[in-house]
Amino acid sequence: MNRFITGEARSQATLFPERIDDYIDEENPVRVVDVFVDSIDLPVLGFKTIPAATGRPSYHPSTMLKLFIYGYLNRIQSSRRLEREAGRNVELMWLLGRLAPDFKTIADFRKNNGKGIRKVCGEFVQICRKLNLFADAYVAIDGSKFKGVNTRDKNFTQAKIKRRLEQIDESIARYLGQIASADRQDTQQAHHKIERLKTKLGKLNAEVIKLNTLEKRLQSSPDKQVSLTDPDARSMATSGKGSGIVGYNLQAAVDAKHHLIVAHEVTNVGNDRSALYRTATLAKNVIGSDTLEVVADRGYYSGFEIYHCEQSQIKTYLPKTHTSNNMAKGLFDKRDFKWIASAGEYECPAGERLIWRFTTQEQGKTINKYWSSRCPNCSMKTQCTTGTYRRVTRWEHEDVLDEVEARIDREPERMVVRRSTVEHPFGTIKSWMDSTHFQMKTLKHVSTEMSLHVLAYNLKRMIKIMGITPLINTMRA
Repeated sequence: MNRFITGEARSQATLFPERIDDYIDEENPVRVVDVFVDSIDLPVLGFKTIPAATGRPSYHPSTMLKLFIYGYLNRIQSSRRLEREAGRNVELMWLLGRLAPDFKTIADFRKNNGKGIRKVCGEFVQICRKLNLFADAYVAIDGSKFKGVNTRDKNFTQAKIKRRLEQIDESIARYLGQIASADRQDTQQAHHKIERLKTKLGKLNAEVIKLNTLEKRLQSSPDKQVSLTDPDARSMATSGKGSGIVGYNLQAAVDAKHHLIVAHEVTNVGNDRSALYRTATLAKNVIGSDTLEVVADRGYYSGFEIYHCEQSQIKTYLPKTHTSNNMAKGLFDKRDFKWIASAGEYECPAGERLIWRFTTQEQGKTINKYWSSRCPNCSMKTQCTTGTYRRVTRWEHEDVLDEVEARIDREPERMVVRRSTVEHPFGTIKSWMDSTHFQMKTLKHVSTEMSLHVLAYNLKRMIKIMGITPLINTMRA
């Protein structure tokens, strides 16, 4: 007796539903996509909704937007894959009214409507705001590296060119030695070897010319980098030792309560040091709150950034970075010197006062210098400094940094919130992207593609938080 589940014969006649709507149940996420796109004012966002009077009719922007949002929601980012899905996927047939644009039309829409697509992402965030989901005004900020359409072999820096030229010089010297050795052996095999080595030398010489040309291009580049495939992609270090990628840095502010991406920006700056104030301001403007609480890791620690945030009613939580190696040398660290605010002086571990000496400008900062006249005769001098005096510097706005440091010491649990909040969206989006990450080139187009990923992520989060039917009813209201 056959105990397997068997299907129907392919020759069996069936009566399919007369309406394609009968294939899509009321709790299908594709209905959210349909209602969302129909609810936004496309002309206001910059989409062309008035067709040309002549020429071949075009697809309405709403049709193409629905296709892309559905695709990114279901991990289908390629224009060729979207073309195939439009012709065989019942959900897309329902969503697009059985329209099936070709891959070139699909790719061109994404390329030519980047500004509008990025605004569509913001429109959904505004829906979340109207639902009062950002009432806490508390976000976590972090950055993550995403690979661009540019291999490491096609990215050049001064150090990389110098290293490669040194390798070529070593190879040329080795080949010339092998040619000289083979030349002394008057055999047919030696002649073949010499010809092969000369061919290699020709390739190396051509590469030297190419590298010298690239080196000249580097001089005119602001950050002294050149990427051949994607001109905006940059070499960036990652957390793995000795590893790195050529790509982009996504800065994101994520709501701490619902894990929705409030604001994001794609940059080609490989570090986060100068991104705190800008990202926090973007999030504050989106939320529409007078104040904002922000938690970030120490990679964002910058005096100017923190000061600007605090002046803009953005309360920051992040650990302080300590770059001094005095502790490693067995010497007192700056933290061992107590600031006496009422006197405007420091107190050293020996109990002596370091008084103000002079003010100077360093890297755009107003810095005050302090030291004590008793340093040369101090019994603890060997534990303090190897110089004549132990000098301590203080930025004019260091009291702001002291308050931030005390704040994170009082509430260390904020860092746990940061990690459990902002790392989740990065991991999810990278999983959707697979190993290729971006499909497009240049910062402008990569930003468009990331906006579609962020929109898809927020849509899934809202479906999880509210459910499909309540979310549809909210967007229709």
